[in-house]
Order: sequence, then C-alpha cells, then structure tokens
Amino acid sequence: MTSKQEQFSGTDAVRDQHRFDVAALEAYMREHVEGFAGPLEVRQFKGGQSNPTYQLVTPTKKYVMRRKPPGQLLAGAHAVDREYKVITALHGSGFPVARTYCLCTDESIIGTWFYIMDMVEGRVIWDTSFPGVSREDRPRYFDAMNETIARLHTTDYKAIGLEDYGRPGNYFARQIGRWSRQYLEDEAAGRVPEMDRLVEWLPANIPAGDESSIVHGDYRCDNMIFHPTEPRVLAVLDWELSTIGHPLADFTYNLMMYRMPPVGTAGLLGQDLAGLNIPTEDEYVAAYCRRTGRDGIDPRVLDFCIAYNMFRLAAIVHGIKGRVIRGTAASAHARQMAESVEPLARLSWGQAEKAMRG
Repeated sequence: MTSKQEQFSGTDAVRDQHRFDVAALEAYMREHVEGFAGPLEVRQFKGGQSNPTYQLVTPTKKYVMRRKPPGQLLAGAHAVDREYKVITALHGSGFPVARTYCLCTDESIIGTWFYIMDMVEGRVIWDTSFPGVSREDRPRYFDAMNETIARLHTTDYKAIGLEDYGRPGNYFARQIGRWSRQYLEDEAAGRVPEMDRLVEWLPANIPAGDESSIVHGDYRCDNMIFHPTEPRVLAVLDWELSTIGHPLADFTYNLMMYRMPPVGTAGLLGQDLAGLNIPTEDEYVAAYCRRTGRDGIDPRVLDFCIAYNMFRLAAIVHGIKGRVIRGTAASAHARQMAESVEPLARLSWGQAEKAMRG
C-alpha cells in the first residue's frame, strides 16, 4: 500500500486540465522576477486540493507558482492575491514563509491569476504521527509546530501592514455564516443531515469573548516545510484561508488532529501517543497557552471550537466534492477526499454533542 508520504510528496508532469503556455510564463518571469534566468521547466506538485501549485525549475534556481484553477469558480474562493499579501508581509517580519516575487492579475499570461515565490528546500511531513521521524525527535517536531502557530498569533498584524487584511471581531459568526452559505449553495455536492444540524447549532452556541490575530486557516503538519534534518519549521505554506480572526479557532484546527481518525493527513485518534512519544492533547494545549500568555482554555470552548473546525473542514471537502463533479478539482486525489464529507460531518456533530454535555 502506498504511504501518504509517497502519495502526496514530490511532483508530476503538469496535469492536462492545468496546462498553460510555458513560453508566456517564462517571458513574464524574465521581466518580473529578480534574478530569473531560463530556460524554464514546469512540474506540478502532487499535493494540494484547491489552488494548482507548480514547481518552476531553471538551471540555477527553483521557484513555486500558485494559481487560481481554470474553470467556473465560487465567488471569493482561490484568493491567490490574499495569499501573496500575507506571505509578503510575514516574510518581512521574519516569520518562516517563502520570499515572494510577483503577483500577476493579468489573465492573458497563463489564463488565471498567479504568484511566484521561492521554493524552500526541506521536508514535508504528510502523516501527523510523523512515521519517518525518530521517537526521540517526535516531541520536538510537535513543539516546533506549536511554537510557530503561537508566534503567528502573537505577531502584531497592524505593525506589518495587515490592518486591512480582515475584519477583526465576530470571527466565529462570520466564518460559520461563510461556510454555511458555501455548503448550502453548492447544490451539485448534495446535502448532509449532520451539516444541516450544525448550520443551525453552531451560530447559536458561539462562546463569549473575542480576540483577533492573524490566522492561517489550514495549519497542520503537511502545510509546512521542516528543516531537512532538524525539528525546525522553515516555511509555512498554503495561506489561502488566512485572515484576521480568532486565534483559538486557528489553534484548535491544528489541535483537531488529536480527535481525528487517521484519514487523509490528519488523525491521531486511537493511536498510542505514549508509545509514539507524541505529546498529549492537554500537553499541546498547555504549551500553546504558555507561549501566548493564557491561563488555559475552557473545555467546553475547546469542544465548540473543534466542532466548528470539523464543520468547516467538512464544508471545504464538500466544496472539493462539488469541484470533482464540475470537473475543476485541482488534485488527482480530490475524488478520494470528497468521499470523507459525511464521516467528517458525523465527527463534527459528535463534538457538538460533547460540548452540549459539558
């Protein structure tokens, strides 16, 4: 059986539905990418479900290009311009992201908007149990993930020019509304009973209190590049869902790995954490609280946040299912992922029931 690492790592030839005029891109890069020298070879990364991602290879350097997919798109989705803005600002602050070069909004070049950044060489881990890491080093990788998200949430977004990157306040209400609408409007992908319940339950049970920080929106181990041999994050990837939002929403999306079965790339539920030498959920929460100056997180708030995040993930996968049906899905693995909508929705409703029980 093919491992997740083998399945998602590396590049392939560009898929037919994502081909474009390479000569036009090369001409654009000569003009807009500092230090660029061709000839240019293009490969497509295996991973990624939403925005097609390409490796741009020259004789002396490699770059990465992220673009909007071709075809009919849902309004507000695939916001590569927002990715470019946040990565550029964070790179200037010293946060671990790639250096960006240019954002192109001229669709005549390759057919859709795109941006180009450095390719950061390192290690991408596609399995939350970190099977390729020594038992001794495993807690250090978890600590590196924890430290990096805590650092993101304590970055002064106004000071780095991201004051207008999102609307502070009412993040849960706005996000629940957004993903509920996206779920309800994508009729091609069908309806799920637990999703319908969550659309009603979540907005009625938002915890009191509010905070605002930069949030990544999809923070998990396979969206970062680790140092080739050290437990250190060199770059956080895939900022499509980032905005100004509630840091606990973002942190608990990462924390969700402890309550997810081993499907896709996330899932430690049922695994022998002590045997693997992986920190417990309580230990991971305590480390984040220590780094962000919190006294702790109310367990009912935690349960609500995880129910929200599982709902949101189910809504995202529901959107992938819709793209599979419409023929615009960006990944060869999209069809397989689309099958997880119903299990995710059931898991999310289970967290909601846990929150209700207190």
